[in-house]
Amino acid sequence: MGPKVVLVTGVSRFLGGHLAARLAADPAIDRVLGVDTVQPGRDLMRRMGRTEFVRADIRNPLISKVINNAGVDTVVHAAINTHTGPGGRTTLKDMNVIGSMQLLAACQQSPRVRKVVVRSTCAVYGSSSRDPAVFTEDIEPKDLPSSGYAKDAVEIEGYVRGFGRRRPDVDVTTLRFSNLIGPRIDAMLARYFMLPVVPTILGFDARFQLLHSEDALAVLERATLGDKTGVYNVAGDGVLMLSQAIRRAGRVALPLPSPSVPAVTQLFRSARLVDFSPEQLRFLNFGRVLDTTRLRETFGFTPRWTTQQAFDDFVRGRGLRPVVEPENIMAVERRAGELLSRLR
Repeated sequence: MGPKVVLVTGVSRFLGGHLAARLAADPAIDRVLGVDTVQPGRDLMRRMGRTEFVRADIRNPLISKVINNAGVDTVVHAAINTHTGPGGRTTLKDMNVIGSMQLLAACQQSPRVRKVVVRSTCAVYGSSSRDPAVFTEDIEPKDLPSSGYAKDAVEIEGYVRGFGRRRPDVDVTTLRFSNLIGPRIDAMLARYFMLPVVPTILGFDARFQLLHSEDALAVLERATLGDKTGVYNVAGDGVLMLSQAIRRAGRVALPLPSPSVPAVTQLFRSARLVDFSPEQLRFLNFGRVLDTTRLRETFGFTPRWTTQQAFDDFVRGRGLRPVVEPENIMAVERRAGELLSRLR
């Protein structure tokens, strides 16, 4: 039997708010509760339709009362935040880790909760020079993330596994999203590729995958309504090289020697352009590619957008215009290549 009363966290942001809107449009669901510390914007509130907005902080044990009083049977934790907000890193960790602990504790105490869906991130695998070519869900990372939201996600997943052991009667689904992109979502990589000059690390050309924000919503909805449990990598098919993506966005790459990277990224952070955290820098250094066999064959979901299509949709949707015309970039690259071959 499908969910009847669903609670979604993080509804003031894109994923939580738009997921609540999709669920509220489903007549088979009796009630949808959307929880966040701040009210969604007017447009998002309108989209959310009959969703009942509850202003609450999931770090507060009172979230237990919300779950019990409403008779919630399905909880979707979409509120894991990857952006360092005004409160800085301490507030981000507090919201991510303490909030998830309290939410899971409330689910554990509720006799009615039968399903928990957790939006996680493939950042739990870290990024290093010793990584495998592709990560399956069962591979242990060579270097566990030691900071930032990636470390938060590792801790949260540990608490989710503990919850699953204590409440084996509850179906638990964990979705490890690759980097999100799309014309409508504010994400780290979107901000990065919108810079007119894109800093890269000299000597590295990372391989990476992307997940279109609409596919992220579709897989969250499927997990909420379906009966598949377990951990799933979620990413669009195919890979992009960092250099290819920069070229497709019409940007100009600025290759930096490793020692100068911290100073330049601090400059971008100070200007509030892009928040380069240490784990994001490692990702831009080494990249990360996921095996999505389990998602397709066991979970039964194939993203509509490939990595390349998702990126191109982002470029079109944001109306990115080439900083330098592509033929000029190619001409410069050709001349540089000819010069290098003569010097050899």
